[in-house]
Amino acid sequence: MPFVCLLLSGAALLVNGLATIGSLPRRDAATFSLLLGGTQLLLGVVHLSTGSTGTEHLLTAAGMFLFGLTYAYAGLDVLLGLGSKGLGWFCGMVAFFGLLLAGAWLAADPLLAVLWVCWSVLWGLLFASAAFGAVRLDPFMGWALVLASQVTATVPAFLGLAGVWPRSAWAAWLALVLVAALFATARVLARRGLGSLRRASEGEAVSAR
Repeated sequence: MPFVCLLLSGAALLVNGLATIGSLPRRDAATFSLLLGGTQLLLGVVHLSTGSTGTEHLLTAAGMFLFGLTYAYAGLDVLLGLGSKGLGWFCGMVAFFGLLLAGAWLAADPLLAVLWVCWSVLWGLLFASAAFGAVRLDPFMGWALVLASQVTATVPAFLGLAGVWPRSAWAAWLALVLVAALFATARVLARRGLGSLRRASEGEAVSAR
């Protein structure tokens, strides 16, 4: 169940990232986020209802609900025109709790701990953008979401579904390197995109004169 949710998150991160960089309509991504968030919340309830009270079981359920609520809230925010500040502050809380989850998973599953650090950074970017109006971060955040969708969600979900989820320290270090490369690449792509926008704006200004 958790790996199915992670696979769905890969799709949600990709679609929302593409919408953030302007490659998809916001309402399109919002509708998908709402549908997927509701599905994840339902899967979280099913996972929690199995009756287990183990720590790992509860931590996993918490992660499923945080992702599901984020997608559902993000979808409603756009479709209902809520203004994003509430969503931003919610993401700030989730970013902080994600770091706590990373610490909780560090000993038992260091790879998952690294992934939670990455997801917390993504939530933190949305917090800064939505709660404080730091829209200059949006190109970087959009590309980070697109890349993270595959590096931190789709591929790990496949490993889990295939029964080969690695819990060794080397897997965590490899993931850390890939995550660092992810954010570095997102920064380069964002800067190139901004450069293209500036050149287009300058061209329009010259034409207007």
